[in-house]
Amino acid sequence: MGSEADEVVLSAELSVVEENGAEAIMALLRPKEDMFGGVVMEVGEAMEPVAFAALLKAAMRRFRQQEKNGIWLKLALTFSSLVDAAVKEGFKYHHAEPDYLMLVCWLPSRPCTLPANASHRVGIGAFVMNNQREVLVVQEKLGPLRGLNVWKFPTGAVDEGEDIASAAVREVKEETGINAEFVEVLAFRQGHKYFFGKSDLFFICMLKPLSFDIKLQESEIEAAKWLPIMEFVNQPFVQKHEQDKLIADICLKKMEGQYSGLSSIRVKSSTDRINTLFFNERT
Repeated sequence: MGSEADEVVLSAELSVVEENGAEAIMALLRPKEDMFGGVVMEVGEAMEPVAFAALLKAAMRRFRQQEKNGIWLKLALTFSSLVDAAVKEGFKYHHAEPDYLMLVCWLPSRPCTLPANASHRVGIGAFVMNNQREVLVVQEKLGPLRGLNVWKFPTGAVDEGEDIASAAVREVKEETGINAEFVEVLAFRQGHKYFFGKSDLFFICMLKPLSFDIKLQESEIEAAKWLPIMEFVNQPFVQKHEQDKLIADICLKKMEGQYSGLSSIRVKSSTDRINTLFFNERT
């Protein structure tokens, strides 16, 4: 019975929407054309799901008549009750953030060319060495190496909108209390099927310490210290695993002046965005 009642209300709401036409759609869904022949919409005010369903149905009819491509629908967390109506209209989840959900619907009959959600997460590992040939290392209180007595570089994830160099400096400061400055990227690795199935980029960064007194981040780090570089390299864990051994060898070669990594420079792109370009200064 409830479903039949909803259909009656939907029909009535749709009639109201059709009478008001584009004005109602513009006011409540705030559609904006994108650069790829599509439309981005964002619900402007709270409304009942049935009223939203009628409004969305009318809008989608117009977009099909206009031969639009991808239709993006951004729903704030407070409008989560409208998701079901959008899904019934053909929308699929694209990505979610703490305060909104983005849905998308591809209208043409040809194959969809919409970009997928971000596929990679970015992390850093920080190689920090003092003048006594000691490297800054930590033992994890949390994570896969917890309780294994393995000394490792400070590591962490790069935040949204954060440069790789800034993330390396931040993670070193957070985990060990050491102030440092970025020198260069020594290497990076790409892996797949990591965090929630995403691919992963991990940058090994060399930093120069500006302070030396360690102040431990007690919530995540079990221990931290300056360790002679060869003690770090000769750990059974490092020698056993191909990736860790190769990274350690790269750090040794850098320390001995036999390896050159990638420096960074801030540059303006063709769209006037300020980006960071990593390159080998010796080339």
